[in-house]
Amino acid sequence: MASQNGTLGKYVTLVSSDGFEFVVLREATFISPAIKGMLDPKSQFSESRTGRCVFEEISGMVLEKVVEYFQYWYKNKEREDVPDMEIPVELCLEILTAADYLGIDNHPM
Repeated sequence: MASQNGTLGKYVTLVSSDGFEFVVLREATFISPAIKGMLDPKSQFSESRTGRCVFEEISGMVLEKVVEYFQYWYKNKEREDVPDMEIPVELCLEILTAADYLGIDNHPM
């Protein structure tokens, strides 16, 4: 959320279709071009003012894995020997769909 003096907060809130909220480091979400655009202070999106992104098409279970990936990517972005991230097989298709929607399906690690 933007503060009273117009500076951007360090964290943003991502909300799933079933109402689960995830507070994430703003910089970690920038791997997603969609979220980065929504949070851009120059945009006309309300998300840029509130620091809150609601995803009506992504469930809490899937958004939780997306948030894990954001944190995983942020933590390991400078490393070359990055271990694999565990992804439940039963969520693979939904996670792939969410990654495509958020623009992170072809983002290099």
